[in-house]
Amino acid sequence: MEVQSQGSIKHPKGLFVLFFVEMWERFSFYGMRALLVLFLTKSWLMQDQEANRIYGVYNGFVYLTPILGGFLADRFLGYRRSIFIGATLMMFGHLSLALDQVSTFYLGLGLLILGNGFFKPCISTVVGRIYELEGKPDLKDSGFTIFYFGINTGAVLGTWACANLAEYKGWHYGFGVAALGMLIGLIIFGILGRRVDANAFAPTEIRKEDSSDSQEDKIKNRERIYAILVFSAVTITFWASFEQMGSSLNLIIDRYVDRNILGWEIPAANYQSLNPIFVMSLALIVSWMWKKFEEAGRHVSTITKFCFGLTILGSGYLILSFATSHNAEKFSSIWIILAILLHTIGELFVSPVGLSLVTKLAPNKIASMMMGIWFLATFFAHILAGELAGMMGGRESLSGFFLIFFLLPCAASFGLFLFRKKLESWMHGIK
Repeated sequence: MEVQSQGSIKHPKGLFVLFFVEMWERFSFYGMRALLVLFLTKSWLMQDQEANRIYGVYNGFVYLTPILGGFLADRFLGYRRSIFIGATLMMFGHLSLALDQVSTFYLGLGLLILGNGFFKPCISTVVGRIYELEGKPDLKDSGFTIFYFGINTGAVLGTWACANLAEYKGWHYGFGVAALGMLIGLIIFGILGRRVDANAFAPTEIRKEDSSDSQEDKIKNRERIYAILVFSAVTITFWASFEQMGSSLNLIIDRYVDRNILGWEIPAANYQSLNPIFVMSLALIVSWMWKKFEEAGRHVSTITKFCFGLTILGSGYLILSFATSHNAEKFSSIWIILAILLHTIGELFVSPVGLSLVTKLAPNKIASMMMGIWFLATFFAHILAGELAGMMGGRESLSGFFLIFFLLPCAASFGLFLFRKKLESWMHGIK
């Protein structure tokens, strides 16, 4: 089965398989994550600051372990085995969360952190490799945007399934259905994974390399790694701002947003699904837009996409700052919806484009480890996000609180723009 893009150009058929595996993994990941802070504050009666810190540390370590997992996959395990190991660990992690015990709860978080370390860098690397193997590198940005559609399809389904089961049946039913989602992804990978080109899964020493050991190539590879590090550093401010959605914004929605629609009080965790719903609505449009620009010979550089994405994200928080500047105890859901829409547009300009960029810039022999480095930036972002979320005060301080997340990404966008010439030279023609 070939996955069609716009027009006559076709994406590799392996994208279809990886799309659904990732969709179900994200079903479990985002479903559980939508519950975490609310569970800690409502069931365990934790203080906001402590719950936000646990949320930030957990999400941070989820993005730290991919460095080790990527290294092991590159050198020893191969990507197929690493994805299988990671998915299995995550399934048992969600099952552990579903048990009503403090010890199994923290065990579950640990298993999720380890499992993600094996799974996350490898599946993204394989997506990039299938485009190289089929000679379609120019379709990578478009392909990763389609892949991102799968991520957010899973996020929508997982958030609604977990949030509503937790609301009406109990917290641990919500955590349990996340385990079911991961099991489905594991089964799909086991049955359909063989349809993906086997060369895309092989560790480096098995794959056929097309690089030389010349000094010129060494310098080029080193400078491209520098470029990855710069883009990674910039994403720290992006994700530290964006990821308030699961922590501070989650609590703000629960306490200060009018969630009543036609007599139904919408569960606060359900608002977590707005972002993936918007991604599903817009991802293919954005993918089509990048492809049309390419066909017209007007390539939009990665630097430009990042600058726009950061600024658009910040503007969403500026709107929330304005909406909360008046004295009413609760504010309309419309402002939250509009802000999340802008956050989503910013995300589509940064996240799938960044994943694609790493697969273009990273030397083959350390491709998955460099994907882990990319996710390392998200580790620092989540730690920072958790600490910043702890600065959230009462209703009267929200306007100033939101301004923090307007200024951070906009400052990063401005800095990236100023540094663009040097960064372009390090990228050696990859735009």
